[in-house]
Amino acid sequence: MAAIVLAEVRTTCEREAVTEWASSRHPDAPVRTLDEVDPETLDPDTTLIPARVVWLPPMRKGERRVSVADVLVLSNPRRPPAFRQRAIKKRSPDRARVVAGEPATVEELRRRHEQSSAEGEDFGGFVALAAALSAERAERQLIGDRYKVPKLVAQQIGSSARFQANAAKLAADLGRPVASVISDAIDKMSTFVATQSPLMDDVFSTTFGKLYERTWTVSVDLDTLSELRTLNKTHGLVFLPSHRSYVDTLVLADALRRHDFPPNLVLGGNNLALWPIAAIARRAGVIFIRRKFGDDPIYKFAMRAYLSFIVEKRFNLEWYIEGGRSRTGKLRPPMMGLLAYVVDAIEQLDTADVMVVPTSIVYDQLHEISAIARESAGGTKKPEDMAWLLKYAKAQRSYLGEARVRFGEPFSLRESITELSDDDPARLEKIAFKVMDEINAATPISATSLAGFALLGAGDRAYTAKEIEDILRPLLSYIERRELPGPDPAMCRGLGLKSTLKELTDAGVLTHFAGGVDDVWSIAEENHAIAAYYRNGAIHHFVDRAIVEVALFAADRNEIDADRETRLAAAQEEALRIRDLLKFEFFFPTKQEFLHRLGAEMDLIAPEWRHVRPTPAWLHDTFAAMSGELFARRTLQPFFDAQLVMARRLVELNSEAREKEEIVSDCLGLGTQLSMQGVVKSRDSVSTELYNAAYKLADNRGLIESVDGGDVTAARQEWLHEVEDMRDRLARIAEIEAEQTGVSAV
Repeated sequence: MAAIVLAEVRTTCEREAVTEWASSRHPDAPVRTLDEVDPETLDPDTTLIPARVVWLPPMRKGERRVSVADVLVLSNPRRPPAFRQRAIKKRSPDRARVVAGEPATVEELRRRHEQSSAEGEDFGGFVALAAALSAERAERQLIGDRYKVPKLVAQQIGSSARFQANAAKLAADLGRPVASVISDAIDKMSTFVATQSPLMDDVFSTTFGKLYERTWTVSVDLDTLSELRTLNKTHGLVFLPSHRSYVDTLVLADALRRHDFPPNLVLGGNNLALWPIAAIARRAGVIFIRRKFGDDPIYKFAMRAYLSFIVEKRFNLEWYIEGGRSRTGKLRPPMMGLLAYVVDAIEQLDTADVMVVPTSIVYDQLHEISAIARESAGGTKKPEDMAWLLKYAKAQRSYLGEARVRFGEPFSLRESITELSDDDPARLEKIAFKVMDEINAATPISATSLAGFALLGAGDRAYTAKEIEDILRPLLSYIERRELPGPDPAMCRGLGLKSTLKELTDAGVLTHFAGGVDDVWSIAEENHAIAAYYRNGAIHHFVDRAIVEVALFAADRNEIDADRETRLAAAQEEALRIRDLLKFEFFFPTKQEFLHRLGAEMDLIAPEWRHVRPTPAWLHDTFAAMSGELFARRTLQPFFDAQLVMARRLVELNSEAREKEEIVSDCLGLGTQLSMQGVVKSRDSVSTELYNAAYKLADNRGLIESVDGGDVTAARQEWLHEVEDMRDRLARIAEIEAEQTGVSAV
């Protein structure tokens, strides 16, 4: 059977290298370039063997990698100019390697062409594309998976039968010629398709690595990384990280690069497509897309086609499901658009699947929080430009502790889709909430988070290190018993605690007074929102416990003499009512799983709870047993304070119509007033983010506009009473805490 070595070469030196290689590996096969072969005239049994020369960079610090200096002198060690190739090959023969792709017969290629290409597509062009991709895979085996790159994307997508068939359907819907829709879609696709280049990937990571390398020590969950490497051999991975910093992408990319993962294709907003950085970033795998494109059907079609291609070819993908950086330290509500496109791709491709990897990235400290806090208090977000970037880079020069990358349980997107009904209107939301719940579960609790949790929940005064340690001790005990991903306990006591407090003091979050007998720390004036940001990074770990505490106060309202099933049903109903009040603040699992978790919390508090009657005496003893471990007030006060402000404002408006932005703005003023008057207990609750969530809850309950034109005043008043009841329970918890510790928390 005849064979031909198809040489993908640019220079005479490269052709000579392939010929030399072929003489020993395939001595009977002639070496031809793609231009010298006409596949249409070849015998169907002819075997084509794609080959190319791979140029490797010189060894630098034990690694073959392009340096910034190479770029500055306009030299690309991975693609040296013809006049330098012979010298490099002679001086460093190990830098020039010939790789061969998977051979295929002309008959096999013809069959693949008929199955995947649109009618009329040139067979010769298909063979050239297949040879290039096969050689690309062989090159990747040599240089490592982290240089897995999707080249020739536009040609592959545009020539596929599926793309052209879908384009024809869209053209019919829009009343436009098919050719016009295809041309327009490819033009739009060209604005966001990322063409990863090993050179630019090296340059991008080397250059922008300086934005985080001196700022944090990055730690990664190595055990889970090993499992993901195994998964990645058979599945494309979709990383969905939490979003707290502009450098999240860089931190995650570095963690994956160091363990030889292929680079992720990263979907990001085009607000960060700054010149000239965007040109480099796009070639390093960043896909800059419009923030909103729902009203552009051609753009949506192009994006769907591109994501379908990525899923089918098993390239790893990454985007930030929150849509933007967290403004409070908690996860923001998920954005469904890109997830819907990937789900659509899975459903259209018979065997395709991806493994979703919920990813948590948290930092001991962040420079960005001050600006975020100002925006949350009603300030205007400054636009990103080169001046902003230079200022940001300058701020990143100081060390801020540790950045932790952790992974939730990966899951098959196809299996998750299959488990849910096609006509379930909340199908996407359930998948997204599963992602958010896994991110939260994987998020480690930092010492700075616990310090914020302790001080924000204490009275508004200064505390000694010993007083803070006394507050943290039961927290650490709870974290250990729950087997939560907690901090190093040494950082929450003794010298370690003082080091943690110093970090927060240096960052301006706390003030430190050393002029008395004992050193004391307190939250800096006007920085309660920043302290809350750190606290909120861990707050989700305490929500179930907090709901249990609040729900216990309703136990004595139920019929104590009722049978066990009736009491349990009433307790569950109360817990679900509180959950409903908080559903726009936290990501809860299904109701059944939620109630199961609350039962596990009660097992920790009072193992006998299933078999006792909740008498006042039993409740008193139960709260006494939780001495130091009452978390509801610290966890839930800001959110019920924000709801109080929103509910009051809506009641004051009666039936008067107002725009959302105006109502939220009014709440900022009212919240500030009530905070100054001592009605609102948590100063960090005066926040546009929290008022927006309270507004969503009101809207969800039909309290903004009446569906049938009726009066909503009574319903608003009922919500206000409900929130006041929750705050009364938190006040009772504060009294119990004061009795137990001898220190007032308000």
